[in-house]
Amino acid sequence: MGAYILRRLLLIIPTLFGIMVINFVLVQFVPGGPVEQIIAQMEGGGDVFETFAGGGGDVELQSNAASDKYVGARGLPEEFIKELEKEFGFDKPPLERFLSMMWNYMHFDFGTSYFRSISVTELVMEKMPVSITLGLWSTIIAYMISIPLGIRKAVSDGSRFDTWTSGAIIMAYAIPGFLFAILLLVMFAGGSYWQVFPLRGLTSDNWDQLSAFGKAKDYIWHIALPVTAYTIGAFATLTLLTKNSFLDEIKKHYVMTARAKGLSESRVLYGHVFRNAMLIVIAGFPSVFLGVFLGGSVIIETIFSLDGLGRLGFEAAVARDYPVIFGTLFIFGIIGLVVGILSDLMYVIVDPRIDFAKREG
Repeated sequence: MGAYILRRLLLIIPTLFGIMVINFVLVQFVPGGPVEQIIAQMEGGGDVFETFAGGGGDVELQSNAASDKYVGARGLPEEFIKELEKEFGFDKPPLERFLSMMWNYMHFDFGTSYFRSISVTELVMEKMPVSITLGLWSTIIAYMISIPLGIRKAVSDGSRFDTWTSGAIIMAYAIPGFLFAILLLVMFAGGSYWQVFPLRGLTSDNWDQLSAFGKAKDYIWHIALPVTAYTIGAFATLTLLTKNSFLDEIKKHYVMTARAKGLSESRVLYGHVFRNAMLIVIAGFPSVFLGVFLGGSVIIETIFSLDGLGRLGFEAAVARDYPVIFGTLFIFGIIGLVVGILSDLMYVIVDPRIDFAKREG
């Protein structure tokens, strides 16, 4: 097992390098870099996308080199454009910029945000608690619902209850998280019907003045809708996984032997089947959490105006804040690869019979 873990750890380096290379190359072909963002704001007070889409036919561009390279550079001195390029590091060839960036990243130096005047590390640490909170609560609630529901469906396989709940689960799985989030806002956050839950944020403005019980109540009140939107997809997948795991175990010989010995159905189910059937469900907790944590955070945090990593990534992509984009990509790439290894270790911990090293051989 030690050799297997070592190989997986060594594979992190080329895998992460490949992820960064692909995304760096793709970004080079995306219009509207940081320099153009600043030019667009200085010239028109908007962003670079207004420059691309807006009617530039009435405006005659200057014929200098800066105007040819930057669509929005109208009337700005070429020296100023070159100074901007130097400040952002775009006066260097792409290969040199990439190698310099990766060298800094290997020393965990992720640079400073172009537009926020704060280091990427501090920015990530500031936003991470929000995303971790939502992801953790969503994963825990999904497990609390999915395990008993999946067991009930396995026990009553083929019954009317199983059929109706399967239909509901399929519908839940088919609904995109962001669409469900919008529906919740419209229905329960004052969109068109009831103002039951707050529209944005994780706490109220008078948070500091509330009692301990009041703070807990206020916190739950604020996270109810986003956590529900987060949970919808994971809940459906986990329920079916739990049901199928129990069905596989129920059909095995040791269950028939336990029943033949006269053990009660609950003793057979929870004393024997439960331990074996739950191995794959429990061992998958790290990967499920990571999927919830990263999968729906971008859109849902934006919809509910939550200041987390998902919204940070969205704003950085819109503003072309490259240090934030690549820094968060590098950090989450490492997290994702490490969580994959932890998931394998979880399988071995809950079931020592599993040996990934032999399977690879």
